[in-house]
Amino acid sequence: MFKEIKYLIFLITTCLFLFLTGKYYFSDINKKNSYKALNNNEKKIQKYSEKLPILDDDTQNIIEYAEQTVNKKKKKYNFWKLLGSDE
Repeated sequence: MFKEIKYLIFLITTCLFLFLTGKYYFSDINKKNSYKALNNNEKKIQKYSEKLPILDDDTQNIIEYAEQTVNKKKKKYNFWKLLGSDE
């Protein structure tokens, strides 16, 4: 008997929790507060971005191109000979 009452209390508590949470989440007050919070965040970001300093671009002509040598005579390596050589 006590076990059934315990399960009934757990079931009622869970259902009540889900109902009240859903009721608050979908309420107009919550929607209004969340919209205000999003709006305030956008205003804060806008104010902060206006205060950011603009840095000068100092990356002009920093790339140095190396001349490529055309060397067709490349030494061909053989794997097993490399293991045996003492070079």
